Amino acid sequence: MSHKNKILIIDDEPQIRRILRMGLESQGFFVIEAVSGAEGLKHASTYLPDAVILDLGLPDCRGIEVLRQLREWSEVPVVILSVENDENEKVEALNRGADDYVTKPFGMNELIARVKVSLRHKRTMEKPEINYRFGTLEINLDSHLVWKQGKELRLTSTEFSLLKLFVRHAGKVLTHKMILKEIWGPKHEADTHYLRIYIGTLRKKIEEDPSEPKLIVTEPGVGYRLKFVE
Repeated sequence: MSHKNKILIIDDEPQIRRILRMGLESQGFFVIEAVSGAEGLKHASTYLPDAVILDLGLPDCRGIEVLRQLREWSEVPVVILSVENDENEKVEALNRGADDYVTKPFGMNELIARVKVSLRHKRTMEKPEINYRFGTLEINLDSHLVWKQGKELRLTSTEFSLLKLFVRHAGKVLTHKMILKEIWGPKHEADTHYLRIYIGTLRKKIEEDPSEPKLIVTEPGVGYRLKFVE
């Protein structure tokens, strides 16, 4: 992936996306496009953009719902772009965690300026104190932040809950039943397929080589263990 700042555009209007792409690329940004809320959330977790431009009127759901789901696991700057000029709509978006709000029709220079401001704000945020280190992995449990080789990782709420459980019991074997009960509740103690799926996605994010995990290792027939790694 390019070293340029990545901007994810979530908008179903081809003309708007084309105008945004041209303007953003002229300023050196790397642009990713999504035409629906579902695709936007997928791209956000896949590409980990540096900022998101989000339309509120999407074909599959309200942009506010996309913002809500995004904020469950990410603090990426979000600039709302919408034809809505209603004050209540703006307030709701900002209360949900949007960083800024631009109304259509918009000036390209103004929009780019607001995107740049949101990126500067992100860069100047103080990095919280690191509570735990496991090899190149750094974790702050209070702020729900995780870094790998100094780069912030985007974990879903379930992935972070799993990692937090392992950290609090680092070095100890956690059985399948114990993990399922803690994360999903007593009714899911037998749903080991849930666990395999989420362990797999977590390993992809925190391990150097997910096919040969060094951090979260499997204890055959029993469960998993978070190993201490220098």
